Amino acid sequence: MTDIKTTYAGLKLKNPVIVGASTLSGNHDNLKLIEDSGASAIVYKSLFEEQIQLEKLELDEDIKEYEERNAEMIHLFPEMEHAGPEEHLINLRSARERVGIPVIASLNCVFSETWVGYSKLIRETGVDAIELNFFSVPRDPNLEGKTILKNQLEILQLIKKAVNIPVTIKLSPFYSNPVNVVKQFDDEGVDGVVLFNRFLQPDIDVDKEIFSNHFSPSNQYENLLPMRFTGLLYGGINASICCNSGIYHGKDVIKMILAGADAVQIVSTLYKNKISHIEIILKELTNWMEARNYHNLDDFKGKLSDKNIRDPFVYKRAQYIDILLKSSEVFKKYPVH
Repeated sequence: MTDIKTTYAGLKLKNPVIVGASTLSGNHDNLKLIEDSGASAIVYKSLFEEQIQLEKLELDEDIKEYEERNAEMIHLFPEMEHAGPEEHLINLRSARERVGIPVIASLNCVFSETWVGYSKLIRETGVDAIELNFFSVPRDPNLEGKTILKNQLEILQLIKKAVNIPVTIKLSPFYSNPVNVVKQFDDEGVDGVVLFNRFLQPDIDVDKEIFSNHFSPSNQYENLLPMRFTGLLYGGINASICCNSGIYHGKDVIKMILAGADAVQIVSTLYKNKISHIEIILKELTNWMEARNYHNLDDFKGKLSDKNIRDPFVYKRAQYIDILLKSSEVFKKYPVH
């Protein structure tokens, strides 16, 4: 009997496939479909403090736009305040009640105080864990990287003290040494790390000479970066490792586990192949295991990690020297016309 159960950040999961944060989870009809299709957990769509601050500002401007037009019109509307995170928390609580699999909240804040305050509010919804979305665009050229990391480590410490549920971090690959950064978070007791986040990048429409919002799903080649760092980290940290980006099929999940991952997060493949594709991913995983007589994930987890392979340079090699030395083979595969 093939057993595909795993443990991620202390959560006992029926398989390694987690649905990552996206607008899919905002539709509560999708939540049950995600669960019925076999996902082991759901990361609910992110709560962004910046969005809440912007909405507060827009509401305040709308309310006060027509005030004081004359001496007899001081206030047009009664005093009203933006609800803040309340709507998100209500939906998060509802999501937790709607499904039987673990629900993980995703959080991205600006200030240390709100990171902690929102984490406490999120904990009260009954979710099973919190995923800290650690990324902001550096705007100050005088702000050193070590200062940013120090602040993130302090935020993790404060949240770990404030809540009694697992706390994971979803990291950017844009650190000078991601392996060291993960080790520092691990030393502070983080329960899991997600490698890596994908970000919206600004784009320019050259015909209209304006900025445009360019969003594209991940592609499968993007999973090679989290695979590399998973292979380097396996066996060296206590925290669980979850791979994210470019995971479309069962073979992608298998690759990540061979490198040392405990779980994966998928999103783009569900937009492209529908939520029911989760069933196919899990079937491909179990079929592969049965064909090789693997009884559980531990039988092959980390088998091809840096810790367990003979070639010491597989995960450390970054240049094309080997490929260039075999250029004739490359040109046979990709002929130049």
